[in-house]
Amino acid sequence: MSTKSDTADVDNRRFQGEAHKYAAYLETPEGRLRLDLAFANLKEFLPLAAAPLNALDIGAGTGALALRLAGLGFQVTLLDSSLPMLEIAKLATQKARRAERIELKHSSTEHLTKSFPERAFDVIVCHNVLEFVENPWEVLCSAAQLMRDSSSILSILVRNRAGEVLKAGLQTGDLVAAANAITAERGNESLYGGSVRLFTPPELRTMFAASSLEVVAERGVRVISDYLPLSISRTAEYDRIFELERKLGIRPEFAAIARYTHCLARRADSITRENA
Repeated sequence: MSTKSDTADVDNRRFQGEAHKYAAYLETPEGRLRLDLAFANLKEFLPLAAAPLNALDIGAGTGALALRLAGLGFQVTLLDSSLPMLEIAKLATQKARRAERIELKHSSTEHLTKSFPERAFDVIVCHNVLEFVENPWEVLCSAAQLMRDSSSILSILVRNRAGEVLKAGLQTGDLVAAANAITAERGNESLYGGSVRLFTPPELRTMFAASSLEVVAERGVRVISDYLPLSISRTAEYDRIFELERKLGIRPEFAAIARYTHCLARRADSITRENA
């Protein structure tokens, strides 16, 4: 019989080897869309200041998003528990000549509040991490403590349960899997294998509220792109697909069935003080 710690160890081992799989995935149209759409959403809520702002990318992987933030002038701490991932990120920062704006830190989500002082960051990114951790709520609580003030933003991207239902039914034609996914707490992860946690928007909002966080925007990422007919080139039509996804992702009725749910949040106590 497996325990929670056993599951956590398995999740961690997925990323200790074969980091090149994730780097290669980000070069595919699907990987690019996930990254590009989430970053476009995030840019709408980035704080503005004359002085350099600090950003933390939790579970940053190969550093693709951290590099973009550094390109906007942020001082970015790139945190990951996988040394192979960090090695790829290090090479990428050197190639992009962003090393002076990016700090690499080898650590896990379990040690966030021990690794950094409170209210240290203006932007915190945590994309596709909560699916793999043992306690997502604890990660959100830790992130809330690390947000500097009322202008700070937290960006969370997770797998949407409804998207798993459509993927099973429309992409693979597995009607049994589609029916099971309607209420499933976990789904299959295709890149590394194994299972991942699935989320619903109401569950996310409850977790954010319990973590003293207020969701200020909720978007869908990859609503229909996974199900387009093969006659549409994902590469040649990438820009048009991206623009259509942007229009769909902002509308609640379409965001509800997207492959991923993207939430942007601020500290609830800061918002309360502003409105008082």
